[in-house]
Amino acid sequence: MSNDQLNGKLPEHPEPYWRTSVEFPTFPSLQEDIDVDVIVVGAGITGITSAYLLASVGLKVAMIEADKVLNGTTGNTTAKITAQHDLIYDEFIHNMGRNTARLYYEANMEALEFIKETVEKNGIDCDFTSVDAYIYSVSDKYAEKIKKEAEAYQRLQIRGGLVDSMPFDIDVKNVLVMKDQAQFHVTKYLVHLIDLFQKSGGQIFEDTVAVNIETGERPVVLTREEKRISAKHVLICTHFPFYEGTGLYSTRMYADRSYALAVKSQKKFPPGIFISADEPTRSLRSIMDNGEELVLIVGENHKTGQSPVETMDHYRALEMFGEEVLGLKEITNRWSAQDLVTLDKLPYIGEITSGNPNILIATGFRKWGMSNGTAAALLFRDMVTGKENKFEKLYTPSRFYAHPSLKNFLVQNANVVGQLIKGKLDSPNTKPEDLAKGEGAVITLDGHRKGAYRDDDGKVHIVDTTCTHIGCEVEWNNGDKTWDCPCHGSRFKFTGEVIEGPAEKPLQKYDYTMMDNLTSEDSGY
Repeated sequence: MSNDQLNGKLPEHPEPYWRTSVEFPTFPSLQEDIDVDVIVVGAGITGITSAYLLASVGLKVAMIEADKVLNGTTGNTTAKITAQHDLIYDEFIHNMGRNTARLYYEANMEALEFIKETVEKNGIDCDFTSVDAYIYSVSDKYAEKIKKEAEAYQRLQIRGGLVDSMPFDIDVKNVLVMKDQAQFHVTKYLVHLIDLFQKSGGQIFEDTVAVNIETGERPVVLTREEKRISAKHVLICTHFPFYEGTGLYSTRMYADRSYALAVKSQKKFPPGIFISADEPTRSLRSIMDNGEELVLIVGENHKTGQSPVETMDHYRALEMFGEEVLGLKEITNRWSAQDLVTLDKLPYIGEITSGNPNILIATGFRKWGMSNGTAAALLFRDMVTGKENKFEKLYTPSRFYAHPSLKNFLVQNANVVGQLIKGKLDSPNTKPEDLAKGEGAVITLDGHRKGAYRDDDGKVHIVDTTCTHIGCEVEWNNGDKTWDCPCHGSRFKFTGEVIEGPAEKPLQKYDYTMMDNLTSEDSGY
């Protein structure tokens, strides 16, 4: 198949494989005030695992989800369970010290072992497979970086090291393996944990949006529908924290997007999980789907709202890579994911701010949520039940490592200012009548910057492009048909509703017809 023939094989609409291959339970929205021991906000891997663990020790636990369970970042993962998180250990040793770097490895390996033991103990059919993890370079620059990472493995006594080759038709310069890692079918695993959680008396509410917290000895989570949930402990397991307290998390993280394809390949996939050290990143793993092998091809990351090309071009780049390396017979799914990166690349897990032991937060997993999310749940269990945990100081959100944190704080927030100014100076020439069905763009209407999308029925949807978080100008994402903010990663549907925070309010919507003037609609706030 030539590159010319590749065009058009991409599925028309994004849909993550993990959500199309499992039947999900459904739950009602919260209809009344409730009182529990623990309220878990967010039904991804961190929230579900935390809820399962705490209900298992006899606590009264409720979990709420703004959308549907497993419809967020966890449902868009690669589902690798590994402590090999790109080239990170040499950097951690230099910035934070050997002991901290070793603790990070141990925390993620303990999370892997917990998942393995949970699968075996409960007989969960989720395709859990032990594999080795490989990181490779195709350039001399990254070959040297991999060599330094291998030295860090030795210092930290990580099982693995440099190997001579990789079982792919890729001309590599260097390869580093981490032994005894794993992969699984994440939604099969978590749907089973949901069932176990309910059997322990746990409650789950979907379409229930948390908007604020009243702090105190028994904090109260407030919902958009004005329901109140009081608890001894609140666990904020949303992707971006819906409540920041005084933690200023939007200034201490940035959002990064990446893209994924699930494909049927002509070549058999070798055992292992693989990722490139070079940019643009290429990540690979296999899936067994009803006895047929699929391969996940992931990569093309960039800051949210700051893609240098149209977002569909990222999918096409992965498609071409897959054809060159594996030969493609079919692309079954495409989707994208968003991840949050902290100032020092360690997740923030623990007290939301110092002195708030009953409001805990987990965020900033930097694309490695299967292990870090599980590690967060294990830490939460111990913090809630008063048990000592050696990883509490490692992950605490109040930590500060001067070299990476100060430098990255200045860089990231300078970027935000730059994006804020850039968006205000943009003067597009596109008009609503220029748009074809299924096409969106930033337009100029009556001298004002707006966003427009023409749906498949021909209706034009107009929104204000000013993000409701701090006022940056959103950009059109043609791959996912969303409005994405380049400052802090907020994302909105083409109709203006919030998909991902930190924005809490929708974009202002307008009524538009070809014959009528533009008029503001009620945007719901």
